Amino acid sequence: MKASKLKKLTMGGAALALMSLALAPIVMAQGNPQIEPKAGKWQTWLLKNGGELRPPAPPDKAATEQELKEMQKLPKQLDAKTLAQIAYWDAGSPSYRWQDMALASMGKFPALSSPPRSLRMLALMNTAIADAMVAAWDAKYAYNRPRPSQADAKIAVAVAVPNSPSYPSEHAVAAGAASAVLSYIYPDDAKLFEDMAQQAGQSRVLAGVQYPSDVAAGLALGKAVAAKAIERAKADGSDAKWTSSVPTGPGAWVGENPLEPLAGTWKPWVLKSGDQFRPAAPPTFDSPEKLADLAEIKAFTRTFASNAKSLFWQTGDGIHVMWIQNAHQRLFEYHLDQNPPRAARAYALLAVARYDALIGCWDAKYAYWAIRPSQLDKTVTTLFPPPPHPSYPAAHGCLSTAAAQVLGYLFPNEAKFIMGKADEAGQSRIWAGIHYRSDVTAGQKLGLQVADLVIERAKKDGS
Repeated sequence: MKASKLKKLTMGGAALALMSLALAPIVMAQGNPQIEPKAGKWQTWLLKNGGELRPPAPPDKAATEQELKEMQKLPKQLDAKTLAQIAYWDAGSPSYRWQDMALASMGKFPALSSPPRSLRMLALMNTAIADAMVAAWDAKYAYNRPRPSQADAKIAVAVAVPNSPSYPSEHAVAAGAASAVLSYIYPDDAKLFEDMAQQAGQSRVLAGVQYPSDVAAGLALGKAVAAKAIERAKADGSDAKWTSSVPTGPGAWVGENPLEPLAGTWKPWVLKSGDQFRPAAPPTFDSPEKLADLAEIKAFTRTFASNAKSLFWQTGDGIHVMWIQNAHQRLFEYHLDQNPPRAARAYALLAVARYDALIGCWDAKYAYWAIRPSQLDKTVTTLFPPPPHPSYPAAHGCLSTAAAQVLGYLFPNEAKFIMGKADEAGQSRIWAGIHYRSDVTAGQKLGLQVADLVIERAKKDGS
């Protein structure tokens, strides 16, 4: 998805699904439990606690009544364009659209979106959204402001009214956090992100489910949390310049301009340091184990199916999109798209696991500088050029396994299927001739170790 097309998405046919609802008052289903009334107490990533940045109290009765009078005029504005905007932002949780905007930005700015850089961005954005949502829920249940249609039955709403207090706006909170982080990473599109954030918040006013003051407070809160993420990012070591040289000698990786050789030193989220789970050294280039690994690669007969799978996992769709879309799908299937704090938590856990697995993986890669199969044996043919970094451990083993382990924790009924996809990702690197089995095995172990740290934290986060 191109970033330039993001605004056009709000103009599609999704509005038709809302036409029959647009002018009819909707109330919350009686008897439904409130959405996560204790989420304001959940453990945070960037904030000291959910109340650290609690916004001031919502407007008083007189100001609220004035807002309601203005909102009574809104049905006249519900043309097709407005309905499309409402439908676009109402799909999924408040975090949902920002994942895809982040993916689109990776494609638009490839120089800023290598796997280490893009995983860093996703972790920063999603921890900011998750903390902003916890902070929003702290304020919601501290102030308990009724939704507009609860305060005034004349307010027509265009979507189902969430069973949670109105102030601050959950969509605006996510938008404020995400847009600010994305603007920091991709400054050339800062105006686009800000425009989309404003549109996300305004959609909830147009839908009749939140006040303008809810949106203003939500945007401000989200941006305040994002400022914490950006402050962390500026001190995470990612700006350091590599001044060493590529080692030489038998068994050493061969190449120039290795990809992000210092990424293993960047500040992690759950690891104590990049070398916490550093695997033992790989088999030496002339060992029986390495020669057996090499023989396996050379003996493998490629098929259309193995080539197709290997090529898929080599693309951005395999590295990033598949895992985020899997999270999207499971959140929809388990109806957690209607639970903003829990959805934001899921995206953050996934992003942190993948990023810290990357840090651990890169630490080991540049500790050992292991040679690629086609460099060790010139008769090895690869399906595509190997990535510009050392062979051991395999990044797909690290990242895919970490992602699958966390998603399996969140959605245990799907764990076997999801881990099967991670295993395929790892095996595909052998099929393509760019990794030894020992690379993949070490990567998978490291990915599990990192994911288990994330899961250990999740089990104690109060959710």
